[in-house]
Amino acid sequence: MLRDDINNALKEAMKAKDERKISTLRLVNSTFKNADIEARASGKTLGDAELLPVLQKMIKQRQESKELYEKGGRPELAQQEGEEIAIISAYLPKQMSEAEMTAAIDAAIAETGASAMKDMGKVVGLLKGKFAGQMDFAKASGMVKGKLGG
Repeated sequence: MLRDDINNALKEAMKAKDERKISTLRLVNSTFKNADIEARASGKTLGDAELLPVLQKMIKQRQESKELYEKGGRPELAQQEGEEIAIISAYLPKQMSEAEMTAAIDAAIAETGASAMKDMGKVVGLLKGKFAGQMDFAKASGMVKGKLGG
């Protein structure tokens, strides 16, 4: 479904002659194909849930590039990266707020019966299964660590 949405948006962008969107969506498709090839080597097929981290990685790369361009005095390139971030972000599910993350983490800790740092992997694994694409797991891991006394 995610692939269909991106391909349909690509067709619309081509009709509208929106060059930035065309190039960004083509890059997304190319990245998806590379991920498919890697997954096929291990006998897997990628669904939407497996493609969301690919999009998140692309956004993170662009955010890092944008910061470097801003520090280097290249506002036009930073703006380009910002536009690409906005285009890619449109295909991610709505990100959870801090309060929603806290509630989800508390529920995951209760569900797994986690009580110490050794249980952190169980909690984060459960969160990744339920909230792929909706949660910043680097931030969530820090929150879980704090709640488990790490």
